[in-house]
Amino acid sequence: MTPACPNPAELPLPSAHGKTRVLVADDDDTTRQFLGEALRGMGYEVTTCTDGRAAASLAAAEFFDALILDCRMPHAGAISVITVLRADTAARSCRSVAIATSADIPDELKIELHSAGFAAVLEKPCQLAELQRVLIDTLGTRAAVAVLDDREALAATGDPNTMRALRSLLHEELLQLDDELDTLSISPGDFAERLHRLRSACGFCGATRLGAQARALHIGLVASASVPDADSVDTFRADLRATIDALRFPV
Repeated sequence: MTPACPNPAELPLPSAHGKTRVLVADDDDTTRQFLGEALRGMGYEVTTCTDGRAAASLAAAEFFDALILDCRMPHAGAISVITVLRADTAARSCRSVAIATSADIPDELKIELHSAGFAAVLEKPCQLAELQRVLIDTLGTRAAVAVLDDREALAATGDPNTMRALRSLLHEELLQLDDELDTLSISPGDFAERLHRLRSACGFCGATRLGAQARALHIGLVASASVPDADSVDTFRADLRATIDALRFPV
């Protein structure tokens, strides 16, 4: 039997601060510098390299939450790198989120990239907002994001009474979802539809972290039309239960 890829949740974090780790591989100095500085400014821990061989080696030896790979690099492009990693069950980043970058991305290449396992494609030069959006869409949200954001909820609902009423409804919905999660996770279509509705409810109630995780998981389900991996479901379940607890015992 082929051994399973390591569970990222069980791997030691190289950073003492537990930051989300991103590997950037690009042979263009300007692009590499922009992505590195932008990601560090967002709070990510970044490692950079200049070619596909180095990217594959680093991703095999270390765990990265996300890999941002240029489509055309010396020694190996993005698709070659991710194909090698996905096939290597001993690689520590064998199941990490993969994002491709290129200055020219025709529709045929987009299809090929998604088929190879890339969660998103960034066209160069990209804007800072686009980079941030792609990372949130694919990685979800980091633990620093609040489980409940009262200001966001009040802005959406207009007054505290409405906010409390909607949060009470959300609490009941999440309890039901927690009971049904194992069944939903093996039915991609039903799960995607449920997550689509949940994203709206989380927005109204200021359930920031769960909303971001629901968005990332929903995008992945729609893109792949396949059963989500166990790690993604476990991450979603953890934020689901954290939100249930926060709604049950509001501060």
